[in-house]
Amino acid sequence: MFASVKLSQRLTPAHLFPRRNAPSSATGSGEPAPLSTMDETDVEQVTLALLDAANDKDSAVQEQVRKSMLTLGKQQPDRVLAMCQDYLLKHPKLVVSHRVVILRTIELIASCKIEEITSPSIKRIIALASDEMTRSKEVIPDWQQAASNILVAVGNKHINDIMEEILNKFQPGVLPHFFVVQTLANLSESNVYGMVPFLNAILGTMLPMLSMAKQDNMKWVFSSALCHFSDSILEYLANLDKAPDPTVRKDTFSSEIYAAFEILFNNWLQSRESKLRLTVAEAVGSMCHLMASDKLEEQIPKLIPAVLSLYKKNNEHYIISKSLCQVLDASVNMGSRVLETQLDSLFLALHQQVSAPTDYNNPPTVKNHNEVLRCFSLLANSFPDRLVMFVLQKLENSNERSRMGSLAVLRHLINSSTSTMESKKLLILASIRQPMADHSNKVKKRVVQVISAMAHHGYLELEGGELLVRFIVQHCALHDTNQRGERQSDPEEVTNEALRAMCDSTLHLLTTTVGRLADVLWPKLLYYLTPSQFSNATTPLCKSLVVLGNKKKSNQEPSFNINFTQEVNLPSRQTLMIRLLVNAAFPFSSRGHGAPSLALLQILSINIHHNTELLWDNEIPPLLSILEESTAQSLDKKYWNEKLLKFLSKTLATIDDDKWVCQLAAEATRYLSTYNNALEEKSFLYQCIGVTLQQCFNKEVVKKQLQEVLLTARHSDAVEREGVAIGIGLCANSHLEGTLAKLDEFGKSDAFKKSPSIFNLLKERNDVEVEKVKSTLILCYGQVALNAPPEKILNRIDQDILRCISKHFNTKVLGIKVETKDLTMKLSLIQSVGLIAKAISECVKKQGYIFSRKQELIGVMLDFIKAEPADSLRTPVRHLVMTTCANLIPLDPVLSENESFDLLKVCVNSVFSLPPETHTPEKTKEEEILDPKKRKALHKDTLAALQELLKSVLAKEPTPDGLQNVFKHIESWLTSGHDHERERAVTATAHLLAYYLDNLTVKNMVSFHNLGALLGRLSPRCSDPQPAVRTAAINSIYTLLYIQLRYEGFSLDYKDEAVDSLLPLRDRLENPDHSVLYKTCSDLTKVMSKRLPQQQMTTLVFMLFEGLADSQTNCCRASSVILNTLLKSRGGGLQELVPEMLEVLHVRLQSITEEQVRVAVGQTVLILASQHLQTVFNTLVNQPLPYDSWTSEMWMALGADPIVANQIIEMVMEKLVIMAPYVDKKEYVMRGGTTKVATNQPLAMTCGLKELLLNGQTQEPAVALFPQLFSCLTVRIGASVGVSAPKDHNNKYIASIHVAGVAADALRILLARGQLDEVMKRLDEDNAWDAIREPNTHVTGVTLLARAMAKHAGPRLPAIVECLCPSLNNIYECQRITVTAFFSELLNHHVVTELMLIDVLMNNMMERISDPNCTVRMLAVRGLGNIAQGSPEKVNKYAKELLAAMSSGMEEKDDPGKLITLEAMSGLSKVLLYLDKKNVHLMVVYIFMKIKPFLESENDEIRCASIYLMGNLSKFGSGEQVFKDQIHNVLVSLLLHLVDPNPHVVKACKFAMRVCAPVVGSEQITTMFQNHLHDDKSLHYGEFINDLTKYLIQDFPGMLNFYHISVIQFFKSNWPEVRAGAAMFIGFLLGNLPEDLLSHLNMGTISKGLVMLLQDPDPVVRVKAAEAMGHFH
Repeated sequence: MFASVKLSQRLTPAHLFPRRNAPSSATGSGEPAPLSTMDETDVEQVTLALLDAANDKDSAVQEQVRKSMLTLGKQQPDRVLAMCQDYLLKHPKLVVSHRVVILRTIELIASCKIEEITSPSIKRIIALASDEMTRSKEVIPDWQQAASNILVAVGNKHINDIMEEILNKFQPGVLPHFFVVQTLANLSESNVYGMVPFLNAILGTMLPMLSMAKQDNMKWVFSSALCHFSDSILEYLANLDKAPDPTVRKDTFSSEIYAAFEILFNNWLQSRESKLRLTVAEAVGSMCHLMASDKLEEQIPKLIPAVLSLYKKNNEHYIISKSLCQVLDASVNMGSRVLETQLDSLFLALHQQVSAPTDYNNPPTVKNHNEVLRCFSLLANSFPDRLVMFVLQKLENSNERSRMGSLAVLRHLINSSTSTMESKKLLILASIRQPMADHSNKVKKRVVQVISAMAHHGYLELEGGELLVRFIVQHCALHDTNQRGERQSDPEEVTNEALRAMCDSTLHLLTTTVGRLADVLWPKLLYYLTPSQFSNATTPLCKSLVVLGNKKKSNQEPSFNINFTQEVNLPSRQTLMIRLLVNAAFPFSSRGHGAPSLALLQILSINIHHNTELLWDNEIPPLLSILEESTAQSLDKKYWNEKLLKFLSKTLATIDDDKWVCQLAAEATRYLSTYNNALEEKSFLYQCIGVTLQQCFNKEVVKKQLQEVLLTARHSDAVEREGVAIGIGLCANSHLEGTLAKLDEFGKSDAFKKSPSIFNLLKERNDVEVEKVKSTLILCYGQVALNAPPEKILNRIDQDILRCISKHFNTKVLGIKVETKDLTMKLSLIQSVGLIAKAISECVKKQGYIFSRKQELIGVMLDFIKAEPADSLRTPVRHLVMTTCANLIPLDPVLSENESFDLLKVCVNSVFSLPPETHTPEKTKEEEILDPKKRKALHKDTLAALQELLKSVLAKEPTPDGLQNVFKHIESWLTSGHDHERERAVTATAHLLAYYLDNLTVKNMVSFHNLGALLGRLSPRCSDPQPAVRTAAINSIYTLLYIQLRYEGFSLDYKDEAVDSLLPLRDRLENPDHSVLYKTCSDLTKVMSKRLPQQQMTTLVFMLFEGLADSQTNCCRASSVILNTLLKSRGGGLQELVPEMLEVLHVRLQSITEEQVRVAVGQTVLILASQHLQTVFNTLVNQPLPYDSWTSEMWMALGADPIVANQIIEMVMEKLVIMAPYVDKKEYVMRGGTTKVATNQPLAMTCGLKELLLNGQTQEPAVALFPQLFSCLTVRIGASVGVSAPKDHNNKYIASIHVAGVAADALRILLARGQLDEVMKRLDEDNAWDAIREPNTHVTGVTLLARAMAKHAGPRLPAIVECLCPSLNNIYECQRITVTAFFSELLNHHVVTELMLIDVLMNNMMERISDPNCTVRMLAVRGLGNIAQGSPEKVNKYAKELLAAMSSGMEEKDDPGKLITLEAMSGLSKVLLYLDKKNVHLMVVYIFMKIKPFLESENDEIRCASIYLMGNLSKFGSGEQVFKDQIHNVLVSLLLHLVDPNPHVVKACKFAMRVCAPVVGSEQITTMFQNHLHDDKSLHYGEFINDLTKYLIQDFPGMLNFYHISVIQFFKSNWPEVRAGAAMFIGFLLGNLPEDLLSHLNMGTISKGLVMLLQDPDPVVRVKAAEAMGHFH
């Protein structure tokens, strides 16, 4: 026993571990083992370190420590378990969390290796765990639970040893430790067969203890244990065939269990602590099955009420229900008689539970619900009658929760207790009606579930079943939930949508899965199709009926044929057909009922009428196809309705049964009221009635139906009025006489006397105004005129139609105007007059017709237009009025001049001022907003009507004055700021001029005096932003010039070449590209200037000056283009005005915001300034910096002339070479330090040069002077980097100039001018321009520039290099840096060898190696290295110089950032690839030694470069032992840097190891390096190092000592990744090392190092150290 070892005593390893290779003694004493393998003190040190670290603050470290302990424990369970025990004994005051980790480790080892642990160890573990568990009398759950778990784990194998230990602490008469009882409970669960044999004894000892337990926690643990014991015994008894002792019986335990039951039940169940009560209840439930039947029977009257009472005392009900279920199960199984006495209270309590809310996010509530339903099932088998009566009585209770509970039980019983419920079907059917009337959706959802269950068990076929079907249909018709505001989220909430979807799927299931229901559903479901309250259920109903009908039809069942007279409640054939047809007209309403309705109509064909089957089988499928391919948005409503009306017409013709058709008309009329809330549908039904009446030959029926329609219509609604009128119009097609007679009769009826009787007639709808009824009639007359046969209508118009209309419109014969305020009547009148005008215009062609009251009618119409709101187009009033007027104007008599002026003014202003068609007007009280499609159509019709009206006015006076009379109404709209207004005006002008030309007859030679003014107004419009305006404008000009030619006397068929050249220009105007537009304007001007008489020139120019201030910038530009073109061709005589013009242009430029107009003005300046170059140049250079847009554009304009540009460029280059680029100024007087400040003149010239080059026409001079200008600007950039702009107190803006930026921009533009697109593309992609202008990235920028030039502009380089060479000796360091950087990069490209520049460049670099400037020297070294890349074949030529330069570079002292060293190493790496062995051979080891210190440099780039260089050296040392030794020297470093934090270093390591692989001297390692170390592949470092250590052990056993010492040095590396890698390396080395090679390693150093790493600040390192320790076995 451990107790005999004093805690202060330190056990030696010999105490703990049996010797290797020697039999272990039971006591573990004996001599220490010889150190032939691993020194045990090392193992102990490592294990102790792991034990110390077991409570690390980082969870990942904790986890790895646990794993390593477990690994060690699995290898040597006894040894590690002993150390754990020792550790716990030595550290009695260890914090609990630390103790717990160690105890859990012991538990895991014991669980895994229980078979291998020796008996003494088992006993020691048991003793330790027992002691840890019971040491503290207080309960400390984590600690004691961990100890208890060890006992349970061991107890699975060594139950006897465990029981021996535990029973020592479970003595009679003494209250045991809490966890002793807990352990017994858990053991009985985990090892049933081992524990049950002990239970009798344990129960015997436990019973007296129960009365001693005073604390709640002890009562809880005893109750829990009794529950576990009971469950174990029941499991044992249930599996006696597998049990070790099959003689065990239930009564073995009955008396003890009963005794315990009495204490728990009588004393503890009443505890105040709810957790205890629940555990006691659970135990009591489990114990019932083990009690003797008589005892249980005796207890039931007390037990059941006691359990039920717990529901009130506890919130968690699941355990109570589970316990109750066990009690009921036990009682029912033994056939209890006394149970019946408890039923009432049981039912009530269980009902209360089943009615509680079930939350699926809270699993215990769901489990409780299911347990309660199980209780009901148990009771249903024994007491079916009483239970059903109880549930059905409960259904009558209107409380929502109670009902839901009852319905849940009912559904459960119907599904689970089929046989017992059979006799109660009718009773249940009767009782379900009450909950069906409930308003709650939650209740309804349960009702639907019950109905679904009933359907599957044959209830629906019984009497009363149809009510259940009705309930389902009713709820398929639910409308969406109307949610107001935010509602509290109720997990059980049932929305209307959810309930409806449930009913949809239930109806579908009943139709498809319950075969015997077919005759219940067919044809009774048809009833629900026609009442409007079921309209939202149409889709599922039709689908179900189609399925049923198809099934019956294909099976040729007689019941497929419906007897409409016998079947009660079914709608008639006609009503059914009409309903389905109207549904089809609105296919996407009511959840998409169109297609299902048509499909059902097809199935029903023979039931509707025996003649329809063939027709419908042909006609309906194509209709369904249209719907399949359409959406609610894409379906053409008008086309679809016409298709359906045609379908109806064909159907009626095919039916060919007047009586049937008359009945259809009557029923359709009766059915109208169903659609009072769906007016679009009602309107379509009126059209159906019209089509039906066409086919109806009984005149009385027609008359009666028309009367019915007119009487019952709701005239106050526009949609309905329109529907009635169209319907009646359609009827007139076959019954003109009868229809007119009926309209006349209705017009004279009581409906028009404002007496009470009319309201009786109109179903007492007191809100119907007489005006609305009249509106309907007026519309009817219009539709009758439109639809009636043409040959019959003419003689009816005046007498029957116009007379009746005027009578209803409250005007006598249109002479005496009585203005109506009613918009409805106004619209109806205009619509009707429009329809009648159509009819008249057709008839006028055939015979003469005098319309004597034309003027009055036009007056009335204009009043209508004036009354329209100016800001919106809501009604077709304008369109209809103008069409009517245009139709009336040609008729005699002719209008007077004033009448004509008024007509034009009113109509033009009313139409042009309308907002664009895309504008959405605000809603008014009277009118709904039009949808966009309708609005678009209305705009189009209105504009077309205006144009026709203008033409009809011009037709009366086709002369220049007549044209001017019309044009003056349009002129002001041409320059409107609104696109839509200009478009309307120019389009109207174009139409008008075309019409004028077409109808022009020149009687004598007259002047077309308005030509200049018209051209001045129209020509700028040729570049209007609106394409439609541009096209109309050029068409107008074309027409104008031809009109001019006609006035000059040319014949009608004369074709003028100049004017015809405008036609191709028109196509060019369709191109929105501005340059195309202005070129076109220019060409247009040339044509105009040819054809323009001199006397009209002034007017035109004056108009064009106005045009510069046009509302549209495009037109300002066009004006400037037209002006410039005119000045070039006709401005020769305006020399004396130049100064004044310049002044005007200067002022104009300040105010013109449009860039291109300013450019155009700048071009004008160029024309004026071309003879005064020097003056202009000097003036511009002396403008204040930075240049304003005016000056910039002047510079740019100068570039338009190549000769001028060439002279300017040469002047600038000459000055830049001789002038100082900057001056050094002191920053502060007191402090030292200077700033470079740019000199003014060179800066201004650079700015000017930049602006000049922006002009694309400078290409020619730029290309000619490219090398000089490129070199000049490159050096200028170098001289400007880091230079600030000059200061000027009078000009604060000058400071904003970026001096280097200006030069860089100029260079960039030069490249564009030189057409070096590839160079520019590359520089833009690389962001070179941003780099080249800033001091810290300037060298990078220059390098990118040189690279792009070398790749894409090789032929230009010789001249550039020649121009740049002189700057290498420049006094300005900045210029030397720029040129050296440029040359250095050129050496990177082979093109310099091809161009024979290599010697020049190499010589320059050699000279720069000794430059005083550090950066220049670095760039020179880089350039020398670049030769390997650019011209590898030249490397050996310069071998000596290169090696000397690189070696001195690596030793550079004046190298603050080690940049020269870095370049030297990188350069040498590159050069080595091409040097011959003879040139390098002697220097290999020397270079290697130089590199080695850099491998661990903290500078990532130097680390990287040194590793690459090492790799490149490998080919020169292969085969030499001295080199091989060097490689092994650095191999560990390379391996560990494979996890370097810098990815470039990792890549370098992979490269170096791949190329050095053959030198290492191991085939396996060589293959491994070359297969796994690829740049693009990710490396699994752990596996890689694991495999590698195996090969190192195999191939280099003698070097293991060297290797592991090298690795240990990296335990102190700066990088945590490398430290972690080193720990891994050591771990795998240990893990793979055979015992015989252990002596090569210094285990003491290793263990000390790992112990140190286990305390590393970085958790990753600690994890890897712990992992490595796992290999100490």
